[in-house]
Amino acid sequence: MKGGLSETLDHIFFSLLMMSPEVILAIGILLIIIVGLVRKNDPSLALLSFLVFSFSLLFAVDHWQDFEKPTLLFHGMLQRDTFSSYLQTLVDVAGILTVVMSWRNKQLQHYISEYYALLIAVVLGAHLLVMSKNLLMVFLSLELISISSYILTGFAFNKKGAEGSLKYFIFGSVASAIMLYGLTMFYGFTGTLDFYSADFVNKLQGNLTPLFFVSALMVMSGFLYKIAAAPLHPWAPDVYESAPMPVVAFFSIVPKLAGIGILMRFSLAINLGGQSPYDWQFVLSAVAILSLTVGNFSALMQKNPKRLMAYSSIAQSGFLLVGIVAFLPQGIQAMLFYATVYMVMNFIVFLYLQYFEKHGIISIADYQGIGKKIVWPSVFLLVGLIALTGLPPTAGFTAKLFIFTSLWESYQLSGKNILLWLLIFGLLNTVVSLFYYLRIPYYAFVKSSESSVKTNILTFENLLGLILVLLVLLFFFSPGLLMGWINKITFVSVIRYPLSVIG
Repeated sequence: MKGGLSETLDHIFFSLLMMSPEVILAIGILLIIIVGLVRKNDPSLALLSFLVFSFSLLFAVDHWQDFEKPTLLFHGMLQRDTFSSYLQTLVDVAGILTVVMSWRNKQLQHYISEYYALLIAVVLGAHLLVMSKNLLMVFLSLELISISSYILTGFAFNKKGAEGSLKYFIFGSVASAIMLYGLTMFYGFTGTLDFYSADFVNKLQGNLTPLFFVSALMVMSGFLYKIAAAPLHPWAPDVYESAPMPVVAFFSIVPKLAGIGILMRFSLAINLGGQSPYDWQFVLSAVAILSLTVGNFSALMQKNPKRLMAYSSIAQSGFLLVGIVAFLPQGIQAMLFYATVYMVMNFIVFLYLQYFEKHGIISIADYQGIGKKIVWPSVFLLVGLIALTGLPPTAGFTAKLFIFTSLWESYQLSGKNILLWLLIFGLLNTVVSLFYYLRIPYYAFVKSSESSVKTNILTFENLLGLILVLLVLLFFFSPGLLMGWINKITFVSVIRYPLSVIG
C-alpha cells in the first residue's frame, strides 16, 4: 500500500511538472485576484496578465519536444501531445493579444482584476479541454470556459450587456445539460470515462444502437455550441454585439479553437476506426454546410460590424470543420494552419473595429468616406477583411486552399458525394462572403462624406496592426514557415491511438 501511495504521489508530481503552463495560469489567477484586493483597478494588472500569458506560452513552446509521444497525466485524465500543445500556443497568443486590446479600453476600467482573472480562467479551461481524454474532464473544462465567458459578456455593464450575458447563460446551460446527459449515457454504455481506452471502443462496438447515435449527437451539440456552429449558433450575434470589443475578439478565437480540438478527438473516437455503422463524416459535413450557408447569407443583411463578425464566425466554424471532416492527417494539418491564420486576421479586424468605435464609428454606414481621412487603419482593416474572404495575396487564401485540398483528397479516397457537396458549398460561400466582408471597405474608400475625424499614423494600434498584417502577408508568400511547425506535430495520439485499440 505504501508503494502504491508513493507511486501515486510520484505520478501526481510528474503530472504537475508536465503541466507547467496550466500551473502558471492557475497561479496567475490567484495573483491577480490578490493584487486586485490590495490595489483595486490597478493598471499594472494588465502587465501582470500579459506576463502570465507570456510565461505560459514560453513553457508550452519549451516543452514542445517533450511530447513527441503522448504523455498521460493524472492517471489518464489528460493527455499532452504536440497537437494539444500547438492549440495551447494559439490560445496563449490570443490571450496576449486580448490583453493588449484591453489595455486602453475605457469599458474595462472597472473590476480590472476580475476581468483579467476571467480571461485567464477561459484560457486555462481551453488548455485543459484540448488535453482531455476523460469524459468528466471534458465537461469540467468546458464549464470553466463557459461560466467565465457568461460573466465576461456582461463587462460592458449596460442593459445590452446584461441581456447578452443572460442569453448566453440560458442557451449555454441548456447545451451543457444536453451534453452532460449524453456523456452519462456513454458512461452507461461503456463503464469507463476514458474515451480513448480499449474498453470504451470495445463496449461501444457491442452497443451500436440508435441510442448510441442519439447520445453522440447530444455530446457533439455541446462542442458545436461552443464553436458557434449552426444550428447551435443563435447566441452568437447578441453576445458579439453586447460584449466589449476585446472580449468579442477573445470569444471568436479561444473557445472556438478549444471546441474544435476536442470535437476532433471525440469524433475520431466514436468513428471506431471507420467501423461505426453511423456515418459521422456525413453528419459533420452537413453541419459544416449549414454553418457556411447560414453564416454567410445571414451576414449579408447585417448593419452592425460586430453582428457581421458574429455571422462571419459561424461561417468560419464551417471552414474549420472541413479539416475535421476530411478524417486525414492532411486535413488536421490544414485545420491547424487555418486556425492560426484565422486568429491573426480576426484580431486585425477587431483591433481596428475597436479603434474606429473609439471615434464614434459604430454602424457600417458610419464608415462612409473614412478611408480618406483615417488612411492606415482603414488599409489595415481592408487587409484583414480580404484575408477573411480568402483572397490573395493574404494567408487567408492559402489557408482555404489547404482546407479544400485536404477535402478533395478525402473525396478521392472515399468517393462520398457529401464531401463533394461540401467542397462546392465551401467554394460558393467564399464568393458570397465577398459581398459582406468588402462592404466596410466599400463605404470607407468608395463612398465620400465630410468627416472631422483626425488621424495619427504613429499610434499603438497601427504598430500592432502592421505586425499582424505582415504576418498575414508572410504566411501567404512563405506558408512553409508555419507548415514546418505544423508538420512536426505527431498525429499518432489523434488518429492512430484511438484506432489502435480496435480488435
